Amino acid sequence: MSTPILICDDSGFARRQMARSLPDSWDVDISFAENGEQALTLIREGKGDVVFLDLNMPVMDGYQTMEEIRKHDLPCLVIVVSGDVQAQAREKMLALGALDFIRKPIDNDKLSHILSSYGIYSGETHSSGAKLQKVEEASQTKATASERVTSTEEKLDACREMVNIAMGRAGESLAELLGEFIDLPIPNVNLIESNELSMAVAEINRNESVSAVSKGFISEGVSGEALVIFNDTNSQNIVELLKYPPSASSDKLALEALMDVSNILIGACLNGLSEQLKVAFSHTHPVLLGQHQGLSALLSDNVQRWGKLMAIEIGYAIKARDISFDLLLLFPGDAMSQVYSRLLDDSYDTDDKEGL
Repeated sequence: MSTPILICDDSGFARRQMARSLPDSWDVDISFAENGEQALTLIREGKGDVVFLDLNMPVMDGYQTMEEIRKHDLPCLVIVVSGDVQAQAREKMLALGALDFIRKPIDNDKLSHILSSYGIYSGETHSSGAKLQKVEEASQTKATASERVTSTEEKLDACREMVNIAMGRAGESLAELLGEFIDLPIPNVNLIESNELSMAVAEINRNESVSAVSKGFISEGVSGEALVIFNDTNSQNIVELLKYPPSASSDKLALEALMDVSNILIGACLNGLSEQLKVAFSHTHPVLLGQHQGLSALLSDNVQRWGKLMAIEIGYAIKARDISFDLLLLFPGDAMSQVYSRLLDDSYDTDDKEGL
């Protein structure tokens, strides 16, 4: 008898990755949900004996979903699959009743080990006829990523998931440094013209006075720029959190804090991107774009050289300290095509179990 499996993630790209990671010999009936609300409905319909649950989702996130599962004692086993790998995130979900916690992107061997250790999958079952037929259909129609994924929205979804994983790495590094839980958002990914950048960011960061640090990165075929934008009202809170000795002026300490946080955030995020894209980035030295200025003034001189670009905004927050700042990743021109092809060619090198 097939095991009802539910994969809950707001990214179609991530859902496909998760489905492909399931052991081929496991007899399963797979359902999909885009958020926790949909997942709860499917669990109540008996379609989620085993649930693979993401954390950062719209409508209802993984934490809220797990709380509802526990509150109503819903009959399912939950394994968290997330790019947010902070120790506090893991501890909270395990305390709510999740079986285990898997880091994105999926390590297939680790997944099989977890399933086996909890007696969910023994490795002795065989694929059902329906699943075999689906695999055969996938093999017959298999094509390159550029042929299979053509819509802009699908490409943006793939990039959003890539950044979601890298964002989690950066959040983990920052949490370890600061000893605080970092609230991670759903990344905003947009294709815009360079002259629209200031307007797009202003819609997210409405503070009148900000400071920003810029750092370029480049590899063969993939290049870009990372900017960290700080609300000036947060500066003192960040200095206090970093526990700098009061041996310098407040302005100097604020600048040091800004540079330190930017280096950690950008470095960890770029490491996460390089792992997924299988490239090695060379980094420029961080540059202070400006302090205590309007956002448009900081960005105006910085974006003149860009044409059409992919802008990715990540809004980090430390709510317990009333601190927030934005990481902005910019990929110009042909770098976008390289990002797509590297992500998608790697992702479609195995059979797609979510449909074609």
